[in-house]
Amino acid sequence: MNDAFKALSDPTRRKILQLLRERDLNAGEIADHFDISKPSISHHLSILKQSKLVQDERQGQSIVYSLNLSVMQEAMGWFLGMIGTKGDAHNE
Repeated sequence: MNDAFKALSDPTRRKILQLLRERDLNAGEIADHFDISKPSISHHLSILKQSKLVQDERQGQSIVYSLNLSVMQEAMGWFLGMIGTKGDAHNE
């Protein structure tokens, strides 16, 4: 899960994840939302794929990216676990 947290540390990658939450997109569609080069977008997508936060699937000539919700849920579970206070387990 360390790779996921590293990937989430970058604002561009977080924005990509927000876009993919709305719908699956190819790299060109993702790049249209940014004022950076397409190779930079490809680099960010590669990091997101390595962290397993996104998955890709070839559809004809395009590669379409989508969120991997199971890894997102795992990361959120970790964050939510950290929010609990130290005394919570003893107060139940």
